[in-house]
Amino acid sequence: MQIEMDNGSGFCFGVTTAIKKAEEELAKGVKLYCLGDIVHNGMEVERLHEAGLLTIDHEEMKNLHHVKVLLRAHGEPPQTYALAEKNNIEIIDATCPVVLQLQRRIKKQFVSNPDAQIVIFGKKGHAEVLGLVGQTESHAIVVEKFDEVKQLQEMGKLDFSKDIYLYSQTTKSLDEFHRIIDYCQEHIVDGATFKSFDTICRQVANRMPNIANFASKHDVILFVSGRKSSNGKVLFNECKSVNPNSYQIESADEINMDWVKNVKTVGICGATSTPKWLMEEIMNHLKNAIGQSE
Repeated sequence: MQIEMDNGSGFCFGVTTAIKKAEEELAKGVKLYCLGDIVHNGMEVERLHEAGLLTIDHEEMKNLHHVKVLLRAHGEPPQTYALAEKNNIEIIDATCPVVLQLQRRIKKQFVSNPDAQIVIFGKKGHAEVLGLVGQTESHAIVVEKFDEVKQLQEMGKLDFSKDIYLYSQTTKSLDEFHRIIDYCQEHIVDGATFKSFDTICRQVANRMPNIANFASKHDVILFVSGRKSSNGKVLFNECKSVNPNSYQIESADEINMDWVKNVKTVGICGATSTPKWLMEEIMNHLKNAIGQSE
């Protein structure tokens, strides 16, 4: 059996930078908190926890004073920075530059035209989306999928007779985003302005065709990703659509050896939140398991 690991999978630039910043601070021997899981991957979170990184939520942050708190790549709303200043918390800001630029664009748009409808194509409750909505004083409308646009229109929550500015969470599907754009362009009323801004990260978007090509080359795909990862969900679905014998796993002990019985090739790939070391660990586990069973 041939086992191949996808070299194009693994941490994106934003996640790599956040983890590097965390490791640099921890190497100084200081106490470091992280607001939310630094990455949507349980194994990597555990590795950094063992190194001393303490994960907290927003409620816990309210009770902290004179400490260091790392903001992960997803970004945060303005309220988080205000709280840090009030509590004398030093922020280690690891917000992804792509996300930071998007936050600034949305804030600028909101300030210049507060009566316009700002629509964000993204996952409700996702850390990045919360940070984006925060730039609009929570006025932005969040749309998770194409079907919701028509539903919001019918409910009167999205008014096509008023100006609409459409943005996207950086890790969403490019194809679905374009479907939403087409619908809005078709339904916007004369006199109202509709503008869309392609804010999807190309480092993430370009992985879609690459991972589809990788999945098509193998009999079985082991897709390594935390189940909380939005990007993982999108990329796994892409693998599954190309290769029905695709299985999502978080660790080596989730591998069912029946999946790889009598197959010639197995491909191992993952999300932008999947560490390379974990994919390598799974590849080695599989090689050892096959060696023992032969």
